[in-house]
Formats: sequence, C-alpha cells, structure tokens
Amino acid sequence: MSGSEMIANILLFYASWSAGISWLQSKTLKIEEGKIPKIILLFLLLLLLLWCWWAGSAAPAQLPGGGSADGAGMDQHRIGGWLLPGLSPQHPPRLLLLLLCFFFLSSLRLRQKKEKTMSTPRLLLAVCTWLLAGILAAEATYYRHHRYSPHFYRYREHSANTENLLPEAADPAPAAAQPGVPTYPHIPEVFHPAPEVIPPMPEALHPVPEVVHPAPEPYHRPEVYQSVIEASSPVNLSRVFYGVMFDAGSTGTRIHIYKFIQKDPGSKPLKLNQDVVELPVLDNELYNAVKPGLSAYKDNPEEGGNTVRQLLKIAKKTVPEDEWRRTPVVLKATAGLRLLPEEKAKALLKEVQEVFEESPFFVPGNSVSIMNGTNEGILAWVTVNFLTGHLYSNTRRTVGILDLGGGSTQITFLPKSRKTVQSAPTSYIARFNLFNNTYQVYTHSYLGNGLYAARLATLGALGADGLDWRVFTSSCLPKKFREDVHFGGDTYKVSGIPDGYAGYKLCYYEVMKVIKGIVHQPFEVKGSSVFYAFSYYFDRAVDSGLIDGSRGGSLEVRDFKKRAKEVCNKMTKYRAISPFLCMDMTYITCLLKEGFGFKDNTVLQLAKKVNNVETSWALGATFDYFRNLNIH
Repeated sequence: MSGSEMIANILLFYASWSAGISWLQSKTLKIEEGKIPKIILLFLLLLLLLWCWWAGSAAPAQLPGGGSADGAGMDQHRIGGWLLPGLSPQHPPRLLLLLLCFFFLSSLRLRQKKEKTMSTPRLLLAVCTWLLAGILAAEATYYRHHRYSPHFYRYREHSANTENLLPEAADPAPAAAQPGVPTYPHIPEVFHPAPEVIPPMPEALHPVPEVVHPAPEPYHRPEVYQSVIEASSPVNLSRVFYGVMFDAGSTGTRIHIYKFIQKDPGSKPLKLNQDVVELPVLDNELYNAVKPGLSAYKDNPEEGGNTVRQLLKIAKKTVPEDEWRRTPVVLKATAGLRLLPEEKAKALLKEVQEVFEESPFFVPGNSVSIMNGTNEGILAWVTVNFLTGHLYSNTRRTVGILDLGGGSTQITFLPKSRKTVQSAPTSYIARFNLFNNTYQVYTHSYLGNGLYAARLATLGALGADGLDWRVFTSSCLPKKFREDVHFGGDTYKVSGIPDGYAGYKLCYYEVMKVIKGIVHQPFEVKGSSVFYAFSYYFDRAVDSGLIDGSRGGSLEVRDFKKRAKEVCNKMTKYRAISPFLCMDMTYITCLLKEGFGFKDNTVLQLAKKVNNVETSWALGATFDYFRNLNIH
C-alpha cells in the first residue's frame, strides 16, 4: 500500500466515524429547519452511487509500457475514483466502508450546536474529507497501475530462475534420438580459443556453451542482471539436451545431471561487448553422491566401478530414454586420486571407463581423467561467477572462490592490482578465454591441505609408515578420544592425549606447522575483495552453528576464530557433533588468517548452492567439455 492510499484510508475512516456519531444522535435529516424526506435523499444517493460505480469500473486499455490507450476512459476512471474512492469489485472491504458512509450520511439530522448534534459546517467538513480521500486513493491507484515500470513488466515475462532472471520451459518437446555421435544445433562461436592445450574434440561435440541458473543468495544481485534481461528473449520449447558430470573426490563420488534448453535460433540474441552470443539456459540440476570416494577402492577397483554404476542408474531415470545416446557422461577425479600411486589411480580410471562403455550414454574420448588442481580452481570460479551473474558484466566485477575439499584446497580470484600478479609465483597466474573475454586469474590448489588430509598432517600421519601399530595423538582432540580413522583406503589409529593438555592455543600451534611456509599470501586478499567459500568451509560452519544449513549466510573471518576457541575449550560439549570439530575449526581459522592472509573483518559468503545449483567445479567442467576453455 502506498503512502497516498494509507492517508486516503485514514480520511475515509474519519469521515465514516463522524457520520456514525451523527447517526447515533439523529433520526431524521434537517437542513436549516427544513426537512428533506429520507426516501428522496436515498434515491438521489442511489443514482450517484450507480453513476460512480460505472465511472470507477471503466478501466482503460493499457499499453505494454503501462500507459493508457484511451484518455477518456482514463479520466472517467479517475473521476469515479474521486467520488467513490477505490470503488471496484476488487476492493470489497473499502466498498463496504463507503456504503456504510452513504447510509450514515443519508440519516443525518442537522441542527444548531445547542442541540448537541452535527452542525452544517461539520457535515461539510466530513463530506470534503471523504472527497479528498477519494482523490488521493484514485490518484495513487492511477499512478501505480499506469506508470511505466520496466523491471516490473520484464520480471513478469519470465516464470523461472527468478534470481538469475532466466526464462524457463514448461514442457519442452524432446529431440529425436540419433545414432552414433550426437549432433547439436549450430551456435556461433562464443570463445576465442588460445593455442591448443587440450586435444580438440570432434566437431560434433561443439554444442552449447552457456548455462544460466539460479543466488540467494546472501550476495547482492549485480547490476549486470538488468542488461541480461533486456537483451534476452523467451526460450524455444523444442530443443532440450542433457549433460552428466561425475566428481570423483577424496571423500565421495558425486553425479551432476544438467538439463539445458536451447534458445530459438530466431530469437533476439544477447549482446556482449558488441558480439552476438546465443545462450542456452540451464533448466535444472539433479545432484546425488555416494561415499566413500573412489580412492578408498584403490585395492579393489571393481567395487569402485560399482559405485559409479549405482549413480548411472540415477542418470537413466532422470534423462529421457530417447536422449541417452545423445547425452555425454564425463568423470573428473580430483585430489583423492592425485594422492594415490599412479598405477592404482590408472586401474580405477580404467574400471570406470569400462562401466561408462557398458552404459547406454554417449562416451566421448578422454571422458575419464584426473583433473589438475589449476583447472579445479578455475572451473569452480567459472561456476560461481556464472551462477551469480558476474560473467555477464562489462565492468568485469567478479567474486573470488575458496574451495576446501577433503584432499586439497583451492583459491581463485580475478586480480584488481598489478602488484598481486607481480608478487605471485608464475604458476599461480592462469589465463583462459570465456564469453569473448580473456581472463587472467590468480589460482592455486594446495594438494594435501584439504580438510581430511590436513587432519592427518596435523597428527603427523600423512605418508607415515607402521599404520598397524602406531597411534597418532593431538591436543586438538578430546583427551579420552580413541578411534580408527579411514582416509584414502588407509586406516589410522587416532587418539587424544589422556594425561596432557588440550585446547585452542595448543591446537593452533599444531595446525600452524601444516600451513606456515606452505600457503602463499596473495597481496590482494587483504583488501575488500568478495569471496564465496564452500565445501567444508560451509559444512563446518553449519556443524558449529555459525550458519543455517538451508540458507547459508555471511561470516567474518573472526567468527571462525571465535567459534574455534569455544569448541576447543569445551570439547565435551561438541564431541557428539564431531570429535574433530576443534581441529577442523582451528585449521580453517589458521588457513584463512595465517595462510591466505585474510583480515579478521573480511566477509565471506558461505553457500552450498547458488540458485539451487551445487557450488563446485562440475558446472564449469561442463563448459570445458562443451566449449574448450583452453586454460593455460
């Protein structure tokens, strides 16, 4: 309700109240000692009521921009609103109030002040108040319904993916299955590839580059959304295709099934930097996972293949059968397999390749591989910035990403300062082409500094011998804790220090040895850059009660430190959640502050999903498959 409408309602209430007081004190109507029969007055008021109803209901035609196509109808509507404010079938409460007001006014008795009833001036004041309320209400309604509000009308054109302002297809017709290698609709080349680094794929595998989806997101929607919605157009319902990406991580294997909708080739294209780019739309994502990761089956590759086979059953239920032969399946392994001996890793990949070839899906060349840490960081950066809309921005404003996995951790951001590039090791600066732009990012993956690997490093167990008899202890664990820990297919005997001390300070000292001198501090993170943190950053923030697991949220670095102290100094209270919570929270605090060099007041956006899509490298890897990013 606008301010004018609120004032109008208050004035209406006052007029009705004044009339009601007179009703309680009157039986007939007298004006200057003369009488007017009630029946005549009621008849006149009824005629006025019917005329105003007709005038108030004459809604003019509206133009697309919100204007009127009939000036006479507009004035008629406003005049009716002045006399009977808000009188229309859509406003029954206000209509009832006005009818009561008419009824009261028709029964007034006007005498002199000495007779303790309403005088003529008071009646005129009530009527004027009533008319003023009508003017305010009519003008407010006119302005609200006939002003030009571009964002309002544009938002209404799109029914889905509201946060990313993306159109949605309600019932797309599936494309007919084709034998052999799948073919996709021709799309103008979007990328300007650099010299080849990854072997080129068959021409038939040059389909759709672009996927758009849904950010609460705690982060403010960037300005670029306005330009995207102005340039885009509704989606053609006749073209749907799918992509299946497997993430073989150190602690689990995940499947991401993406459904894309191709825009009508004849629709209005999106323009970026004066180049025409026709973009498909990411309609939805289906996510599932199994534990443990593939690396746990290093001595039994067949069992590892069965976990992938189990997830493929989900893909068969999700992707329509007539699309199976056109839908590519790809698996990328990360730190879990990078930490394994080469022969064991190759045996696992070979088993997965055989499982893929048994499936009804399309298996492209090099569909099963180990992804290096640089690509992992860059593809996660592409995913998050695409989902938050930053890759559309001509201002090149982006967000950084912090990914904490089980075996490795990644940091990636677009430097704003030349000093950041000059002070970083050469291998930490990477370039790639995307959306007709060349990006130069700071990125590095620290193998062995993922959460689970860091636990073993803190305990002194990472790469240690004698696992059958050795017990690894730490002041980061409850004193009476003793348990076997499994990671990467190995079992470790872990314990607290029964006769020693435990707490935050001692734990921080132990964790520092894992980070100090290993993690590089980029110059720029000490500034005001915006970072999204996910994976175990998100999980441990939820476990410790810092954020809500369903919504995510924003945290300062000092919040991790404060909660780490509380958890470590009250381990018995938090042991039921996880006996490693003290160690994990202390490690995260130390990694952010002593490792990367973030200030205490740096704000991090923690999210498991952005617009209902998992924050991981998987979506970026799908881009990499459909359109080679040529990372170098």
